[in-house]
Amino acid sequence: MRLVGAIVLLLVNASCGYHVSGKANLLPKSVQTIAIPAFTNITARYKLPERLAGSLTREFISRTRYHITADPTTADAVLRGSVLRYDSYVTTFDPVTNRGSSVQVNVTLKLTLVERVTGKVLFERPSMEVRERYEIATDQRAYLEESDAAVDRMSRDLARTVVSAVLEAW
Repeated sequence: MRLVGAIVLLLVNASCGYHVSGKANLLPKSVQTIAIPAFTNITARYKLPERLAGSLTREFISRTRYHITADPTTADAVLRGSVLRYDSYVTTFDPVTNRGSSVQVNVTLKLTLVERVTGKVLFERPSMEVRERYEIATDQRAYLEESDAAVDRMSRDLARTVVSAVLEAW
């Protein structure tokens, strides 16, 4: 009886379903190549779609085994993106000068990964929002435009989040 109990306990513990985070890949085995074409942009923010698509491309290359291309006709799956909204506003003011001292940037995206042959949606975020803050120099002589650096940080964070979500099916 003890032997049967030990075997049952061993089987239950061995089949608990845990796995190491970041090691699962829930995309179909047929997907070997992913296309990431240029994102569409309905905002006035210059070069934002190129930065986002570039960060996603670099993240997929560095973290996965997939071949990445910009040509959707040669890929097994296509990751399409649209920049739906770009908002930037002052969040903190310098009490001495009454000028803005920090800015919040919010970007809303639509992302869809589709298996090209079947049309099956493998991953979708119809309204994904990413945020980043940056500081503004209060001395006009020392002013350095930080919005581009903030967009680059935001793009890298977005890429890490999206690649993890695609692989882990979040």
